[in-house]
Amino acid sequence: MSGTIITIAQQKGGSGKTTLCAHLAVAALFSNPELRIAFLDIDPQGSLGEWFEAREERLGEDDAGFTFRTASGWGARREARALTRDHDFVFADTPPKSDREAQPAIEAAKLVLIPMQPSPVDLWATQQTLEATEKERIASLVVINRVPPNAKLTGEVLNALSDLGASVAANMLGNRTVYAAAMGQGSTALEMGGNKKAAEEVRSLFTEICKTLNKT
Repeated sequence: MSGTIITIAQQKGGSGKTTLCAHLAVAALFSNPELRIAFLDIDPQGSLGEWFEAREERLGEDDAGFTFRTASGWGARREARALTRDHDFVFADTPPKSDREAQPAIEAAKLVLIPMQPSPVDLWATQQTLEATEKERIASLVVINRVPPNAKLTGEVLNALSDLGASVAANMLGNRTVYAAAMGQGSTALEMGGNKKAAEEVRSLFTEICKTLNKT
């Protein structure tokens, strides 16, 4: 049985794609250490690659826990599908502001995750990504990220997403400094300790994603 490709895509930069990608992969590994998990970095900026290198330096190449590959353009679709032959999950991180670069990874995915901050500007960009997934008839799930204390604004954005017919994850990620701090060390909030809320957020989100995959 081939593995599952999960593509993280969002037109707007700074939405937290790489952070979400890394945290979900670690959550998957924590849920079952026997899982074989691969990263596919399609973003020329290479932030996921920098995180992975920092992880290898911290843990050692043999203990980083993941396979890492890069690709671009149509090669992303080919590479993602090749990785599914011997991996249970393939997490693909895509670049912002580039339909052409992200599209092959969207086409190959079983599920596209769309991280967005609860703001009108992020909502406009999210509409474009939703249209790309709908065009390819690929299931998508919007993940509200960096949720501020302002519940009113978040509620307004959720209402707008509902009007668009978007599927939105019930589990959101708060605006917590531990996420960025952990990434800078080649780690994740699940591994840092000291912030149980952040770790629980990620675990709950991964569980929800698994349930969504079983329905697609």
